[in-house]
Amino acid sequence: MKKISLYSLAMLTLMVMLIACKKGDHKHDADGNHIENVGETSDQHEDHEESLKLTQAQIGALNIVIDTVSMRNMSGEIQVNGELGVPPQNEAIVTTTMGANIHSIKVVEGDKVIKGQILAYISHPDIIALQTDYLQTKNQLNFLEKDYLRQKKLYDANVGSGRDYQQAKSVYLSTQGLVKGYESQLKLLGLSPKAIEAGKILETAPVKSTIDGFIEKVKIKTGQYVQPQTALFEVVNPEHIHLDLMVFEKDISKVKNEQLVRFKVEALGDKEMTAKIYAIGKSFEAGPKALHIHAEIENKDKNLIPGMYVNAQILTEAKLEQALPDKAIFQEGDKHYVFIARKDRNEGWLFSPQEVILNYSSSGYTAFSFKDPIPNNTLVAQNGAYYLMAEMKKSEAEHSH
Repeated sequence: MKKISLYSLAMLTLMVMLIACKKGDHKHDADGNHIENVGETSDQHEDHEESLKLTQAQIGALNIVIDTVSMRNMSGEIQVNGELGVPPQNEAIVTTTMGANIHSIKVVEGDKVIKGQILAYISHPDIIALQTDYLQTKNQLNFLEKDYLRQKKLYDANVGSGRDYQQAKSVYLSTQGLVKGYESQLKLLGLSPKAIEAGKILETAPVKSTIDGFIEKVKIKTGQYVQPQTALFEVVNPEHIHLDLMVFEKDISKVKNEQLVRFKVEALGDKEMTAKIYAIGKSFEAGPKALHIHAEIENKDKNLIPGMYVNAQILTEAKLEQALPDKAIFQEGDKHYVFIARKDRNEGWLFSPQEVILNYSSSGYTAFSFKDPIPNNTLVAQNGAYYLMAEMKKSEAEHSH
């Protein structure tokens, strides 16, 4: 009876072991040590290696950009610096022709203005004196004109003397010139001669903008006395804002009109814009020895302001290549990868590494080719490659425990 019991127990133990091995497909090494289920672990590892899932909220929080691969000019670059500028006719310094006190200021820096708009008012006794002098002289001219016409009529009829006629003519013409001079001064001050003739004498004179644009600087204060030709306001019209670049002597021979320029301004972060060269200076600046190059901006941004510092590249060869930002590429060992992106059923995104072959880098971008061909409209993560790789490895580590 004891023998049967031992036999039954042995058979039961063997059956349990067989069932366990079949269910888990466990394996052992030569020393009898347990090896994990190879098929299951391999499948799980492959799943984690192939894709990483992120929600739309996670992508937004990480500022990950998803787009197709772009074609980009990657060769023949000249690194240059400069600033944003406008043509001389798009900048104006507003002054006054008469010394006066600032009575009131009607604008602040940044205000949009149009040509002829009143920016301030000035006041001074000389403004009143100019108006009264004009009015008196104008009235006197009316009398002298009548006297001149009377003397001319007498002279033409051989009744009056030539001396009286010439004297009347001389006084009339001199006074007429004086009136015109007063009228010009009044118009420069923004005052209407006709209104003054009607008896409207003003204590203040307007200061008007000479161009359309924006107030760049207000250089006065209320009550301040300003001399004639003192700069009161600076107005700039950014409609024709362009690049003013400095190219060193060694690179001048490579630069031509119509060449494309890529540039960035610090205020707009990583946003890249393009411009096209339309004018090359003909005289060198002293220290450093360089020429001014002007380029018209093709995709203007409303936040561009004259004087902003520019970092740019002049493209001296027109060769388009497949390229991505450097932040879209990560290296593991001696291989390089980018992340292919595709929509998930649950409105998230799945990211899968795809091996690429690098050519060369320039200005934050790298020209490359895919090791295995992919469709042209494939979406790729344009940045955050190392973060995505770290998250993928983290996910793999969590699933392995």
